[in-house]
Amino acid sequence: MRKILLFAPILFLLSCGHDPAQLQENKKLNNLAIEYVRLGLAIGQYDSDFVDAYYGPDSLKPKQVIDKKADFPKDSLLANTNILMNELKVISTSTKIDSNKMRADWMINQLVAFGRRIRIFSGEERPFDEESKELFGVAAPVYDEDHFKAQIALLDSILPGKGRVSDRFQKLANKFIIPKDKLDPVIKAAIAEARKRTMAHYTLPKGENFTLEFVTDKPWSGYNWYKGKYQSTVQINTDLKIFIDRAIDVGSHESYPGHHVYNMLLEQHLYNEKGWVEISMYPLFSPQSLIAEGSANYGIEVAFPGDDKVKFAKSVLLPLAGLDTAGIDLYFKALAIKGQLNYARNEAARGLINNTMSKDKALNYLTKYCLMNDETANKSISFIKKYRSYVINYNYGQDMVKSYIEKNGGTAKDPAKRWELFGKLLSNEVTTDQLLQK
Repeated sequence: MRKILLFAPILFLLSCGHDPAQLQENKKLNNLAIEYVRLGLAIGQYDSDFVDAYYGPDSLKPKQVIDKKADFPKDSLLANTNILMNELKVISTSTKIDSNKMRADWMINQLVAFGRRIRIFSGEERPFDEESKELFGVAAPVYDEDHFKAQIALLDSILPGKGRVSDRFQKLANKFIIPKDKLDPVIKAAIAEARKRTMAHYTLPKGENFTLEFVTDKPWSGYNWYKGKYQSTVQINTDLKIFIDRAIDVGSHESYPGHHVYNMLLEQHLYNEKGWVEISMYPLFSPQSLIAEGSANYGIEVAFPGDDKVKFAKSVLLPLAGLDTAGIDLYFKALAIKGQLNYARNEAARGLINNTMSKDKALNYLTKYCLMNDETANKSISFIKKYRSYVINYNYGQDMVKSYIEKNGGTAKDPAKRWELFGKLLSNEVTTDQLLQK
């Protein structure tokens, strides 16, 4: 299949020519981008979760190591955030250059999240939806229990046996647990297939690579640590049982065409080719994460459309894991319905953060409606306590990305167009407002 080079931005960019005023504006914007990075790195000295990745120049890093016992400079950081935001708003409202407006608007939205995260870190919390709106640019839809009960009823109709749906689902799922001594070859095989499928459409940077590590005692199931220069470390948490479908999901979400590809394309096209220094720092609690997580989850469907996942599991992964293929079709059919239950985790998180749901009730919600086993539900509670409203990025972010791609013509009937649009999304500074535009 024809490879697509991803150089075209989502917006048509206007040339600034050699107009002195425009050159001055570009210089001003670049200086503000440098201050944006410096501010983010300064916050990250106190909040260790703030900066997810940085591959820019060392000269922008704070010159002094802070005393960990020192007071968090909330007020000064908020003041610097607001000053920078106001200067960017001037450019956004006055510029005649599309690319400058795009950059300014993107940083403004990121800085709104800076302000909210600074307040959260200093102990100033807000309700779930208000928090997510400031951090990620959106508030996820609310679903009542009747919505989830309808999906549970569908599962009830297809799962064998009698009794609680969650128990019957777990009984089916437990047939497809990857033995620990098979994790490395199975996950590497899934990543290799995801990479092959991605490279059929995109030309990736030369020398790109990743290392795979198995870790324990983490609140998440998998993580991509992007190191810059097209290198990543992908970590898989083995605290919990890993099912055969997770190998495909991790292979796509964390690496190809997910986080690894997203970070590489941004570094290649925006940082290296255009010199947009702001993209070299990825602040975790920001609208960028809605794009990152949403695209990584949607990327699974892009790389393995239709029944490709079950076919690949049958032909490659299950034999490699030493597992029987009996029941795998039903399992993936149940997983598709279970995917409609993902918003139940948002409701558990919303309840915990808004203090309208106890931990026990949240655990019950996760086991009843998300069909998690007890250990997975407890791990999910740990994730919510640490990352709070971040959970919306996985489901609502995925739905937003999917809707954006499909309404622009990237449907399952036109996979080449879907890959093309998806690649442009991964290669540009995209705001949540752009995803929501009709």
